[in-house]
Parts: sequence; structure tokens; C-alpha cells
Amino acid sequence: MITETSAVNYKVGNERLISVTDKAGNKLVALLQEKGQPEGALRLKVVGGGCSGLQYVMDLVDGPKERDILVPTRNVRLVVDPKSALFVSGSVLDYSEDLQKGGFKVTNPNAVAHCSCGESFAV
Repeated sequence: MITETSAVNYKVGNERLISVTDKAGNKLVALLQEKGQPEGALRLKVVGGGCSGLQYVMDLVDGPKERDILVPTRNVRLVVDPKSALFVSGSVLDYSEDLQKGGFKVTNPNAVAHCSCGESFAV
């Protein structure tokens, strides 16, 4: 039996698209190992919603999908779809262990407005 496999067609980006702080990189490595996906990636996606119009969605994935942009940085891999890449270009992903507003945070130079909850933005 012959099975046909095709390679996933994706692009490779760099830290000009999105960079990762040491704290965020270390946390991602730990999370991926904990999930048994040491070769996995963090998908960062921008979707409509939230008080300001757009919000970030993050998920651990196996790797890039068709047409994605893969950003290898800080010993981890980030995956961004082409539409989301338009909104996050130049952003920095950080991680905080603050009890109130801890977790992964995106600092986005393209955002012109943020809501008070810190979960959504406008460009």
C-alpha cells in the first residue's frame, strides 16, 4: 500500500515579526515538555472580539499548518497565520507570574487602543 504524503507549505520568519523574552521562552519550553510536545510550537492568532475589537488566542500545537509563518526563537517555535501576522508584526511575547494579571502577554506596537482588561486591542 502506498500512502501519499505532502509536506506542509509554510514560511520561516524572524524576530522582526515577533520576538520572545527569556521568561516567555523558558515558560514555553517547560509547557511543551510538560505536554509531551518538546518539538511543538505556540500558535499566536488574532481574532475579532473583546472590548476593543481584536484579541489574541494562544494554543500549543504540533507545528505549522499550510501557509503559516514559523518563527524559531529562544529555543522555541512560534506559529502565526498570515492574517494574524499583519496585526502582530514587531510585537514582543513576554511572560509574568503576577497573581492578578499573570500569564503570556503581547506588547504590540501596532495597537492604538487597549481595553482595561488587557485582553483586547485595536489597530
